[in-house]
Amino acid sequence: MKRLVTTICLFALVFAITNQAGAIPAFARKYQLSCQTCHNPAPRLKPFGDEFAGNGFKMLDQEAPRYFMPTGDSELNLLRDLPLAIRLEGFLSFKEHTEQKFDFAAPYLVKIMSGGELTNSIAYYFYFYFDERGEVAGVEDAFIMFNDLLGIDLDVYVGQFQVADPLFKGELRLTLSDYEIYRLKPGLSRTNLAYDKGIMATLGLETGTEIVVSVVNGNGLTRADRNRVFDYDKYKNFSGRVSQNIGEKLRLGAFAYYGKEAPELFSGPVNNIFYFGPDMTLTFGEKLEFNLQYLFRSDSDLQISEETPTVQFTKTQGGFAEVIYMPMGIESKWYFAGLLNYIESDLSGFDYRSATIHAGYLVKRNIRLAAEYTLLEKHSGSLKNQFSVGFSTAL
Repeated sequence: MKRLVTTICLFALVFAITNQAGAIPAFARKYQLSCQTCHNPAPRLKPFGDEFAGNGFKMLDQEAPRYFMPTGDSELNLLRDLPLAIRLEGFLSFKEHTEQKFDFAAPYLVKIMSGGELTNSIAYYFYFYFDERGEVAGVEDAFIMFNDLLGIDLDVYVGQFQVADPLFKGELRLTLSDYEIYRLKPGLSRTNLAYDKGIMATLGLETGTEIVVSVVNGNGLTRADRNRVFDYDKYKNFSGRVSQNIGEKLRLGAFAYYGKEAPELFSGPVNNIFYFGPDMTLTFGEKLEFNLQYLFRSDSDLQISEETPTVQFTKTQGGFAEVIYMPMGIESKWYFAGLLNYIESDLSGFDYRSATIHAGYLVKRNIRLAAEYTLLEKHSGSLKNQFSVGFSTAL
């Protein structure tokens, strides 16, 4: 088996896939620019790309040619062409901890994306999973953005987004392996830091300080009930983050989250959920970047399983360390990434550790080949190998 895996590594040369979006060629078509203007490599954002998104998907010093349709009505902003993009990804995987071992997973996802400015101060963005892991998954990111309110760098987002977006955007990571601490739902909890419905406000200050606050339902992406209500209970959950740039290389942040959730399967006390933790980004020009995240979570009355109404106070902690290396900076065809995940919980079955190495090659700016190897340890304590090779493309 080891020889077979090694052979695949040698013949693959190039390398696997990411399970996320963020790069949308419709923006490149709009301004007739390269994807490299905002991404390096896609979907990872450069500082200019982050600024572009924060400005409502528009360039302040450049008009988009023929973007709006002339209708003769100054009160109507009608897009000449609906900005659409498609993302296609697939790969071959080997997973030692599954019975099947080898799997052809192509397509792994087909995603339809759209976004852009509606007025000078209002923009939108969404994507639809036409196919994810063999089924129609629906909408994840979907929001309206109000840009530069009150004449300052104040933006408000209304819709669906990841609660962890102000920390590190999972949609922009390069690895197939995810930031596991954001996705964790211990016991029967419905709450994590992934997708939710709500409102988020971001404020940027000239001192290099960013302040973000959000209010969400707290139960993820769910179907509306017969009363057309999405929230499972009467509570709303709140989060906030403050980050500060220190010089040109270092950014430090602190995050906190508080919420409540009513018990779902059994009567019992309300579960109070609390997160807090620091994060850090250290960059060295266009070539090297380090990202660090630590989070502590407590649940006051966590329901343990579907078989018993038992509740318990539970502590969970974890985080990740990520490194991204571009040998030639912005001109690199090759790139490399590493990701360490760590989770430790009082609740049996939720410990998680993994070490991932990832390498990729850009055939074109919007065609990426990659390979990824992960050494995985779950609650069983045994180490398992996982390897993938594949492609990611957008048009």
